[in-house]
Amino acid sequence: MHDSAAPDGVADIDDAVDALADESVECRSAQVDAAGHGERLDKLLVAMASEFSRSHLQSLIARGHVRVDGAVQTTASRRLRAGQRVDVDLVPTAESLAFRPQPIELTVVHEDAHLLVIDKPAGLVVHPAAGNWSGTLLNGLLARHAGAAALPRAGIVHRLDKDTSGLMVVGKTLEAVTALVRAIAAREVQRSYLALAHGVLAATQRIEAPIGRDPRARLRMAVVAGGKPARTDVERLAEAQGISALRCTLHTGRTHQIRVHLASRGHPLVADALYGGAPALGMTRQALHAARLALRHPAGGELLVFEAPLPADMAAAWAQVTGRR
Repeated sequence: MHDSAAPDGVADIDDAVDALADESVECRSAQVDAAGHGERLDKLLVAMASEFSRSHLQSLIARGHVRVDGAVQTTASRRLRAGQRVDVDLVPTAESLAFRPQPIELTVVHEDAHLLVIDKPAGLVVHPAAGNWSGTLLNGLLARHAGAAALPRAGIVHRLDKDTSGLMVVGKTLEAVTALVRAIAAREVQRSYLALAHGVLAATQRIEAPIGRDPRARLRMAVVAGGKPARTDVERLAEAQGISALRCTLHTGRTHQIRVHLASRGHPLVADALYGGAPALGMTRQALHAARLALRHPAGGELLVFEAPLPADMAAAWAQVTGRR
C-alpha cells in the first residue's frame, strides 16, 4: 500500500516550509539600475537568484519575503523604478526540506537494534511527496535515530496510504532493510487488514486482478490489462446496514491494492472518496486498518507477530456492523 499524492492546501505547505526553514536564511539585495526601470519584480528576482525557479520566487513574494525600499511587496507583477532597493529572503524550496529531521510522536509497538514496528495513525504521510514535504514518517524517523540518515528512505520498506491506519515495519540498519525488502518481495511478510466496505460480499473470495495507473485519472489506480499482478484474499466477518466488515490479506503490495480490488467488484471502502466510497457510520476517511503483521526477524530469524487495535473512529464504526469492538 502506498501513499496518495493528493495535495493538501498550499497555504499549509508554505507555513510548514517557513517554520522549518533555517533561521540563517540568506538575504540577497540589489539596486534597480536604468536597464531594470519598469521591469516586473519577479523578473528581477530571477536575475538576482537564478538558482531558484520563477514560480518559487513568486511564492516568496506572495508570502512576504520580498521588500522594495524596505516595504513588503506581495505582487509579482509590480513594476520597479531605477534606484529602488530590492531585498529577498531566500527561503528554501519545500522539496529541500523533505529530508530534514522533525520530531514526530510515534506509537511504537516494537523496537530493537534492527527494526522498528509502529502503529501509524490515519493522517500521517509515510514519505515526502508533492503536497506533503514535511511532517511525514520519514521526517520523524530521521529525528528518532541517527542511523536513519544513512538508510534508503530512512529505513522505510513499505507504505500505508495517508488515511490508512495500522502496522508498519521499518529497518534500522542497512542489513535489516535489505533483508526486509527481500522478504516482502518473496511474499514472506504477512499483512492482514480490517476494512468496512459498501454492500454485502461473499463469505470468502480471492481477487486476482492486475493493477496499474488509471488512464483516466492520474491520482487513481485501477484494474487494467497491462497492470502488475495483484492478489487479495477477502473474508466477510459480519454485515449490517448494507455494509460488510472484512478481513483482507495481501499477497502482493500494489498501490491502493485493497481499495482498488474492492471498488472494482462494486464494493468500495466506506468513506473512500477517491474510489467512490460514501461516508457512513461516522467514518470520514477510508475504513482501512493494517491490523496484523507477521515476519521473520531480519537478524535472528525468529517469527514476530504484531497486532494493532482499531483506532477510535473505525472501532466505533466496526461495532455498528459487528456488534463488537
